[in-house]
Amino acid sequence: MQIAGKFEKVSFGQFCKDWLETFGGNEDSAREIYNRIRLPLRATAGSAGYDFFSPLNFTLAPGESIKIPTGIRVRMGEGWVLTCYPRSGLGFKYRLQLNNTVGVIDSDYYGSSNEGHIFAKLTNDSREGKTLELAAGTGFMQAIFLPFGVTEDDEAAAVRDGGFGSTSR
Repeated sequence: MQIAGKFEKVSFGQFCKDWLETFGGNEDSAREIYNRIRLPLRATAGSAGYDFFSPLNFTLAPGESIKIPTGIRVRMGEGWVLTCYPRSGLGFKYRLQLNNTVGVIDSDYYGSSNEGHIFAKLTNDSREGKTLELAAGTGFMQAIFLPFGVTEDDEAAAVRDGGFGSTSR
């Protein structure tokens, strides 16, 4: 196995800012949630995906969405990307989907002004009327490290500073 990266928590200050902007509340409640955040883990030695665990209890009726600040960032070596997907069982049972279909976390996102804070926006796309209830600490997303290449005439030199859509600004 090649070492591709390392998961870390973002600072409490960054998490608190993002959490309060998303859900409201107060700093004390954000601190409690932050202290319970678990770093992503593989479930078995043969697992490709690292499970992300929900920092909160949530319920999604069919058609509803939620944006989750995970409290996690990832440092990766050059030539690696982290791709994010819903957990297979949740996708199968509830058609749980990431709103951008596949999350792509580039290696230079780690150094962004938001500390590379990974968010997940999920939608319950159930066509069978199933409501998803997920407890805090339950895996909801899986992420896989993948190597990537560039063309021989690649001249990308821009520097990222931001999250979603920042590379097209």
